[in-house]
Amino acid sequence: MSILKVARMGHPVLRARARALERTDIKKPMVQRLIDDMIDTMTEYRGVGLAAPQVHESLRLFVAVPGADDTAEPDGEPGVFINPEITPVGSDSVDGWEGCLSIPDIRGRVPRAREIIVRALDRKGHPFELFPRDFPARVIQHETDHLDGVLFFDRMRSFESLTFLDEYARYWTKD
Repeated sequence: MSILKVARMGHPVLRARARALERTDIKKPMVQRLIDDMIDTMTEYRGVGLAAPQVHESLRLFVAVPGADDTAEPDGEPGVFINPEITPVGSDSVDGWEGCLSIPDIRGRVPRAREIIVRALDRKGHPFELFPRDFPARVIQHETDHLDGVLFFDRMRSFESLTFLDEYARYWTKD
């Protein structure tokens, strides 16, 4: 496995809509290796999710750590979401702190749907459906935004909460 280079804000891959993966491509060694490398990269940088565009691959694919989503495999492997589709449940929205491996050392408050339905394919190409809420729903929405070329800054209502990680830890972690 490999640790991949993470694209940082400003790289065009982060602003482009990623292309869907064909079911026949999912089982190919290149895609399976990419999934494994993304999991290793996310773990190395202590992320809770990582989208393919963040590692310079414009594909509709992301991974999320166990505990950040409800898709952890029985062996504790992170969830894999291919070609995800999200539907908000109701109109309840909640503001929460977000950061991003592509925007290192910055945090901001972002409104997200409290509860969603997500339909996607797993790493074997099998369809699944989840009904996450709160933090797991936030992670899935954040990572799906990457597949559409959207960064968390784009979702913020104002930049007043924008803060460096050190200042976040100092003044805002009690939130």
